[in-house]
Order: sequence, then structure tokens, then C-alpha cells
Amino acid sequence: MYNLNNSVRLTGHLGKDIEFITLESGAKIAKTTIATNSFYTNKQGEKIQEVEWHNIVAWNKTAELMQRFLKKGSKVTVEGMLKNESYKNKDGEMKYFTNVKINNFNNLTPKEEEVKAEAMPF
Repeated sequence: MYNLNNSVRLTGHLGKDIEFITLESGAKIAKTTIATNSFYTNKQGEKIQEVEWHNIVAWNKTAELMQRFLKKGSKVTVEGMLKNESYKNKDGEMKYFTNVKINNFNNLTPKEEEVKAEAMPF
């Protein structure tokens, strides 16, 4: 029997600040997006960059740590699993999406870049 595994590792930059939610139950959720880049050379010899955006979600202690240490623009490696979800919108239509449920992350942003980012006026 094979060991089938749902495992994801992404390295990129956060596209927005952490959205932090505390549920009535006390559970904590952190949501944001991460951009990953890939490159290829087309038939004309031009280097082309493709950007993919991924929704990421963390729970409880991992969510608290993400809120504390990460912000828009942070370079980060996240590890987790794909989670397919759905909901019914106000028009009764089913909407489907995929999140990466994070169980671990590593902040790759050098300290000096964090200081520079905080000093920027925008």
C-alpha cells in the first residue's frame, strides 16, 4: 500500500498583511496570500516570469506567530496541505476555492529589510 500524502511547500512574498480572526470558540485564524514566481524561456528566447497567487490559512499558535512576525512583503516559506472548500453565496451559487492550510512557516526576510520596510512612507 502506498503512503499518499497531501503536502505543500511554497516560498514567496506575502501579498497583504495578515487578516487575524478570533472565533467565538477562542480558535484563532490567520489568512493572507503568498505570491510565487516561476520563469521560462519562450520560443523567441525571452525570459518570461509567471506569478501565481495562493491563499494561505493558519490556525491557533501558528496563526498567532504569523500575525506577530509577518506582514505584507515578507519573504517566507510555508509548509502545509491543500484544503478544498466551498460555500454558497448570497445568490445561492456554490463557490469553490483552495487554501493552503499552514502548519509551519519560516520567515526569510532579513532584519535590515524589515527595518527599511517600516521606514517607507507607504
